[in-house]
Amino acid sequence: MSPQQLSPSVRRVAIVGGARIPFARSDSPYATASNQQMLTAALDGLVERHGLDGPGAVGEFVAGAVLKHSRDFNLARETVLGSKLHPSTPAYDIQQACGTGLQAVIAAANKIALGQTDSAIAGGADTASDAPLGVNDALRRILLEARRAKTPGGRLKALAKVRPGHLVPDIPRNAEPRTGLSMGEHAAVTARAWGIGRAAQDELAAASHQRLAAAYERGFFQDLVVPFRGLARDQNLRPGSTAEKLAALKPVFGLDHPEPTMTAGNSTPLTDGAATVLLASEDWARERGLEPLAYLTAYETAAVDFVGGDVAGGEDGLLMAPAYAVPRMLERAGLGLDDFELVEIHEAFASQVLATLAAWEKRGLGTVDRARLNVAGSSLATGHPFAATGARIVATLAKLLSERDAPARGLISVCAAGGQGVTAILERA
Repeated sequence: MSPQQLSPSVRRVAIVGGARIPFARSDSPYATASNQQMLTAALDGLVERHGLDGPGAVGEFVAGAVLKHSRDFNLARETVLGSKLHPSTPAYDIQQACGTGLQAVIAAANKIALGQTDSAIAGGADTASDAPLGVNDALRRILLEARRAKTPGGRLKALAKVRPGHLVPDIPRNAEPRTGLSMGEHAAVTARAWGIGRAAQDELAAASHQRLAAAYERGFFQDLVVPFRGLARDQNLRPGSTAEKLAALKPVFGLDHPEPTMTAGNSTPLTDGAATVLLASEDWARERGLEPLAYLTAYETAAVDFVGGDVAGGEDGLLMAPAYAVPRMLERAGLGLDDFELVEIHEAFASQVLATLAAWEKRGLGTVDRARLNVAGSSLATGHPFAATGARIVATLAKLLSERDAPARGLISVCAAGGQGVTAILERA
């Protein structure tokens, strides 16, 4: 594309609305639901609420999933074809582990900002229940050898190598390929490095449940959540959760060290779900009588060397990339933490949230008032379908900002597997 084809100025990108299905614990109500089925349900909810079913109603759809079957190779486009969005809507996939949903929002926003499209829907879905099972690698090599054989005898010779052990499938593991450690074990290392205690983790987890419950009770999610397969609320939500109750749970990560602190209660569960967000230019929204909830004004990504970096010291832990992305983003925007009325940190683990806050403080950003942090609950309470979380947070924060009479800003921080982080700023003018 030549420079002459680009828009002469960068346009503001409005967050117009969001829709998601309630998140469910794995192997529960959505056990037989595919990524496409869940994403279609969330997308249809958005289409219905904003009248987006006509030809050309939306410029494009961008979404992704982390745990994908081969049938999901064109997930976003297939979702469009099975949804109420018009079949002529272009679509493409994106993936950056737990940052997928927010990166989808950023990708859509960039095209709107540059005038390449006037509107777009971004989102993501993931199912831990319907996870793909790979063919045992030894069996795969035998089958390929049989396919390459030139004669029936050659094929039989190859197939004769199959043994019972070859029939055991390869099951996806929640582990980093370069370390062999699960995300929880990585988080336990970081928690020890930053001195994050058990009581602080349980208090944060309990607050997440209590705040999510309060948000549901006041009807906050009425226009953000669409029922699916018998669920109307996030299944993981425990309204009566308290730090005292969580303190009774046994640790599940970091058991190779004395006094482990991370439990199933202060860590996110494996989750199924999907979420979508509608973004647009101000003119597009105005022409349709849609009031923007907020505006996406900045974003930043970062990565850390969680293999050879300062892991033991906590600086380069697997989930610590937002500790680098946020300072860079704030410096570029000329802002400090005190300039934000709301802060949304994805709660992969309570310890990871607390370590991120400690790292920001160490880097001179100041402290975050807990009254401004995840005020409507977050991943510890909702659950965490990997690719859906970013879109959930964007829609939630945008609506929270829209409820305020005065101008306000919100900060988003999402950590991701592979030592990555995606962050963003939303503003209510």
